[in-house]
Amino acid sequence: MKFGVVQFPGSCDDHDALGACERVGEAVLLWHADPELHGVDAVVIPGGFSYGDYLRVGAIARFAPVMESVIEFARGGGLVLGICNGFQVLCEAGLLPGALLPNTSLRFVCRQVRLGVVDRESPFTHRCPEEISIPVKHTTGRYYSPEPVRVLLRYAHGENPNGSQDDIAGVTNAAGNVFGLMPHPEHAVDPLTGSTDGLRIFESMREYVDSHVLA
Repeated sequence: MKFGVVQFPGSCDDHDALGACERVGEAVLLWHADPELHGVDAVVIPGGFSYGDYLRVGAIARFAPVMESVIEFARGGGLVLGICNGFQVLCEAGLLPGALLPNTSLRFVCRQVRLGVVDRESPFTHRCPEEISIPVKHTTGRYYSPEPVRVLLRYAHGENPNGSQDDIAGVTNAAGNVFGLMPHPEHAVDPLTGSTDGLRIFESMREYVDSHVLA
């Protein structure tokens, strides 16, 4: 299993995501200006401030050369995970429905949150328990979609940090192979952080890819 972690100018969680992926498989960084995906089995678009969040969060990163390859990879059924800024990029690229808006508080939020796993049969969550605990850190994380969406994660009762519609924390596309979430699973992979729940998402991806390769 080989993960590819996209690195944009302004990415700040790319190495955290790389380290999380390396706990369950191989992992390489994918430079934004290089359209080659180097034979990866899954793509992770990490958190951070791609291109300084100028214009609109994720709007410039969506046009990076690597993203054309990521879009093609996703449309071919490849697994794509977008975390925080990565979620924003996937929405801007049209790979996920909806949009991320400024938090209702208009302030940066950073704290641990409890999440209910709505769908435990997806390629990203089948190793997750019914509830997980991982951190959030964002200013533009309020999810909104005028259309029905397939929800994988919701903030537990009283835990919604941003005013997200219907307490939505993470959604997938109709095909189920592209997943975006605002919380940071890569920051919850070691007991020293107080939670290893985030690792379950990366383990789920590995097992899904391994089972389909063997099949």
